[in-house]
Amino acid sequence: MPEPKPFERLPENVKPKNYIITLQPNLVKCVFHGSEEIDLEIKEATKQIKFNALDLTLRDIKVALSSGEILLPATTDITASTEMVTLTFNETLPIGTAKLSLAFDGELNDKMKGMYRSKYTSESGEERYSAVTQFEATDARRCFPCWDEPALKATFNITLVVPSDRVPLSNMPEISRAPSEADPTLQVVKFATSPLMSTYLVAVVVGEYDYVEDTSSDGIKVRVYTPVGKKEQGKFALEVATKVLPYYKEYFKIAYPLPKMDLIAIADFSVGAMENWGLVTYRETCLLVDPHNTSASQRQWIALVVGHELAHQWFGNLVTMEWWTHLWLNEGYATFVEFLCVDHLFPEYDIWTQFVTNTYIRALELDCLKNSHPIEVPVGHPSEVDEIFDDISYSKGASVIRMLHSYLGDKDFRTGMNIYLTRHQYGNTHTEDLWTALSEASSKPVAEVMSTWTKQTGFPMISVTSHQDGNNRVLTLTQQRFLADGSIGDTSQWMVPISISTEKNPSQSIQEVLLDGKSTQVVLEGIPEDSWVKLNPGTVGYYRTQYSVEMMTQLIPAIASKCLPPLDRLGVFDDLFSMVQAGHTNTVEILKLLRAFEDEIDYTVWSAVHNCVARLNQLISHTDFHGSFAAFVRKLFSKIGQKLGWEAKPEEKHLDTLLRSLVLGQLGLYGDESVVNEAKKRLSAHVASTATLPADLRSPVYKTVVSQADEKTYDQMLKLYREADLHEEKDRISRSLGATRDPNLIQRVLQFAMSSEVRNQDTVFVIISVAMTAPGRSAAWAFFKKHHQELVDRYEGGYLVTRLIKYITENFATEEMAAEVETFFRDRQIPGTERTVQQSLETIRLNSAWLQRDQDAIKKYLLEG
Repeated sequence: MPEPKPFERLPENVKPKNYIITLQPNLVKCVFHGSEEIDLEIKEATKQIKFNALDLTLRDIKVALSSGEILLPATTDITASTEMVTLTFNETLPIGTAKLSLAFDGELNDKMKGMYRSKYTSESGEERYSAVTQFEATDARRCFPCWDEPALKATFNITLVVPSDRVPLSNMPEISRAPSEADPTLQVVKFATSPLMSTYLVAVVVGEYDYVEDTSSDGIKVRVYTPVGKKEQGKFALEVATKVLPYYKEYFKIAYPLPKMDLIAIADFSVGAMENWGLVTYRETCLLVDPHNTSASQRQWIALVVGHELAHQWFGNLVTMEWWTHLWLNEGYATFVEFLCVDHLFPEYDIWTQFVTNTYIRALELDCLKNSHPIEVPVGHPSEVDEIFDDISYSKGASVIRMLHSYLGDKDFRTGMNIYLTRHQYGNTHTEDLWTALSEASSKPVAEVMSTWTKQTGFPMISVTSHQDGNNRVLTLTQQRFLADGSIGDTSQWMVPISISTEKNPSQSIQEVLLDGKSTQVVLEGIPEDSWVKLNPGTVGYYRTQYSVEMMTQLIPAIASKCLPPLDRLGVFDDLFSMVQAGHTNTVEILKLLRAFEDEIDYTVWSAVHNCVARLNQLISHTDFHGSFAAFVRKLFSKIGQKLGWEAKPEEKHLDTLLRSLVLGQLGLYGDESVVNEAKKRLSAHVASTATLPADLRSPVYKTVVSQADEKTYDQMLKLYREADLHEEKDRISRSLGATRDPNLIQRVLQFAMSSEVRNQDTVFVIISVAMTAPGRSAAWAFFKKHHQELVDRYEGGYLVTRLIKYITENFATEEMAAEVETFFRDRQIPGTERTVQQSLETIRLNSAWLQRDQDAIKKYLLEG
């Protein structure tokens, strides 16, 4: 792993107290002009002032001392590598207060960071731009000179000079509006002073928008801003937001501190959403719901994203991490709380069972790599921050908080959270501040337990064996670090809260123990020899379990009979699958266990099965017996496919709707003839407008048909894409195109991804859709190699580039490909992607070892089966 780059943080001798900022974006020329006055606190006499600025031209710089004296800098040094400006004065600036004044100019860029332009088409069909900000982690400095570190909080007074026919928004409510004296077609709009906040949370939007509004039960005015003519699509998010705010007020025992909450859909947006205080920005697909064209899974996703961003208004905005090393405090906690709130609002989603497949398992899959990183990872240079917006900070963070919540109990957990938020409101914290508050509330050794989870990379494997002592079962529990390559010898140890369930009461934990050493014994009284015992009921503990052969043999019938609850069925299965990947067990064992799921009816369990099948498919696609595996998958999914059928049942459950989409998608992609034929028939009717394809079936139908597509069908899909008005529908179609197996069409999809028809924010996901298939894998890699500089320039590194590199490289399975990928990135350093490349290389080599180890046995089993 590369060493963190040296990075100069701002000195603490001068701090900002209040910003007065005026911004005037020119939406035609795509530039902006600004001026600011910054009230400073000079803590020690100095001849230098340092602050952050990037891609800005500065002018008219001066400092007014409290004595009234005006000082001009003798030199102004702008260092691009450190993104820092140094003003050097001939005179010494004394301790006290001062005011820094300056003017600046910048470009509304296309990089979706800083203050940038977002392109849209007006109702009259004209191409126009809005001005939007995206500052996390360190891009406020691209919009205005500032002290761009989370701990350097200040208040902000924002004024926007904008065309009279545009909507201007910022964090706080508008307080005045008047025509510009210089140009009567412009309006000068002032916003109220913000509370103390970090620069990365400042937000400005100028464009054309409609909105729907409501007031929450605790008196907060909530608006959802949408593209013009689409305000109906904001109603679902509005309903969620107005209910979430009072729920969080009650949960945290602290009222939302701002007078308004705006949520806005942005056409071009690099991430899913951003929690700017009082003005949360979203991708259109993460906010807008079309009653006729939005799928159930997308509606659920929007509820989670809204819940996540509004949780940040307390946890992140009111109380902010001191530095990006503690990013997980923001993201892990908000990820945990989004599930709490959606479970409260939509109990029919059964969202906590989905947490395990969508969040917990994803974290374990990344965290078993040697090139994973601790939850708390040292961050130096800003280019390193984007790389830790990953499944460790979000999903592992949320998973260990869920484990901690279970360990402490809800009452003590909530009390501790209130202590933490009240004690540190409008301030900054380290991870240890959270542990202190939770320890006070619970009287448990939270810091001692949790530091083993946040400061170490990885997680433990708990090996369990049992023997009978009269009428009692005696378990021996031993921990060691679980690594994807199956290696042992790592001496890391964790303090592991372990709970145990038995056949007598499958859904209850009958005993709990804190494993704080290498090994321990647990006595279960009155448990007979022929009764199964399971660790980690509910799959809450963040660890893998390796059962003895005898214990696993007892558990397998309980999976088939569904005596085990769903989360325990999938937990046993997923743990065994991880043992297979690590070489502790042969892959044939997981193929045998998969057959126990043919009568399964639970969506979450099928999600885990689907995840396993997808991983096996990537592996077996490198062999000559992939057809036999496809037949195995078709048989596995056929019974549940026939049970669900194509038509939604009256009043069917939300999870059955999700399950139908998953199952038909699998059967279609693996070539089930009846599903392929029905998908083609239904798409034809949809295209001909004789029957509308339900939104929940579109993704599986599109992928199934495209996987069999010729040029004519592909052109038909492009026509659907071009006619789609809803961004969710464009996403569905564009991310289905990669399913094609035709080499010529694969090239067309890749060219299409880079074309002006696809927004920059979506390009990488279209390329990834190609890379995720066996026929497209090498083509996507070759395409990336050819266009990598264009892609890096387009995004300037960052989250989208790291995501792209991960998915176009990690599914290879030979040492030759590992060497090729390694050489390519060694010769072309792309800042902020180093860790991702190392993780991909490790995964390629793990795939290669897995294939060499098991492919003969897999082939024999499939051909004989």
